[in-house]
Order: sequence, then structure tokens, then C-alpha cells
Amino acid sequence: MERKKKLRILQISLFTIGLLIVFLTYLQKDNERKEIISSETQKKIKKQISENPQVADTFYNIEYSGLDLAGNRYILKSKEAINSEENKEIVEMKLVQAIFYFKDETILNVKSDTGIYNNKTLDMKFMGNVNADYQGSKLFAQKAEYSNSNSYLTITEKVKVEDQRGTIFADKLLFDIKKQKLNIASFNDGKINANINLK
Repeated sequence: MERKKKLRILQISLFTIGLLIVFLTYLQKDNERKEIISSETQKKIKKQISENPQVADTFYNIEYSGLDLAGNRYILKSKEAINSEENKEIVEMKLVQAIFYFKDETILNVKSDTGIYNNKTLDMKFMGNVNADYQGSKLFAQKAEYSNSNSYLTITEKVKVEDQRGTIFADKLLFDIKKQKLNIASFNDGKINANINLK
């Protein structure tokens, strides 16, 4: 009987010690977790959240596709896109590529560093190192805007076109997507002002 009592006391003691060890281990880990982010860093994070209440959603490797009002198919790709809480229609993009597939089976490929896409109107803006390729002609600029409602692609800022006929520098290009015509304009010296039928 005495032996059984001793065994029970020993078991209860071991069980209690085991519980204490587990409790102390988790308590220590909890303290370590609290120390991973210092109180100073936590204050900075809280400050940033309070200063920017409209937190944006960031997406990676996104792709939009559809038909424009002229009935041409397009695909718009981006390595990174941010959709702001303030205006769900506007998507800000980085490393952008747009491919337009026209009804006559020609393809216009546009790339840029950044861009803005309106997912309601389907309008697109391309900014920074804009380059485009259409039927062997290469275009370089700093800005391009695609208006879905007007079926126009407007290209501005340091515009350069290279193709087999030569090289053209201009201030502004207007590409009529419905008619597939290119209007080239120069405002500085007025030397370039032409209408070219691309068909």
C-alpha cells in the first residue's frame, strides 16, 4: 500500500513537472515571437497604415483579354498590377505588354515600363520606354494612349519610327485602328505632317 502511494506521488510529481516544462516552453516562445518585431517597427507599421487607409491590392502576372469597340481582339499582360480601393476601375501596371489582333489578321504589339488600364472603358495608357511592332515597323516613344471609344492609339514624347523605308522622328503619331491609318505630326519645325495608309 505504501509503495502504491509513493508511485502515485511520483507520477503526480512527474506529471506536474511535465506540465510546468510545457507551459514555460510556450511562454518563452511567445516572448520570442513578440521580440521578432520590435516595438519601434510596430509603431512605424501602425503609422503607415493610419496614413494610408486606402490599401491597394497587388497582383502578379495578370492578363486581361477581350474585344474593343471596333471588334478587334486584344490581350493585355502585366508582371505586376495594383488595384486601388479608391477606384476599382483603374489598374496601375508594371512591365506591360498589349497585343492587338486586327480583323485583317495583322498584329500590333506594344510594350512599356508602366501602364494604366481602365477595366470599364477598356482605355489603356503606356508610359516609359514604349516600343511597338507593327508589320515590320518598329516604334519607340515615352508615352502612348489607347482610346477604346475613339479607336485611336496616340503616341507622344520622343517618337521614332524605323522600318524598311527609313527612320522618322516626330512629336506625335495618331494610329486610327478602324481605318488602320497613321497620321504623323511634328510641332517644332513643321517638317513632318503626313498620312500613311498602312494596309
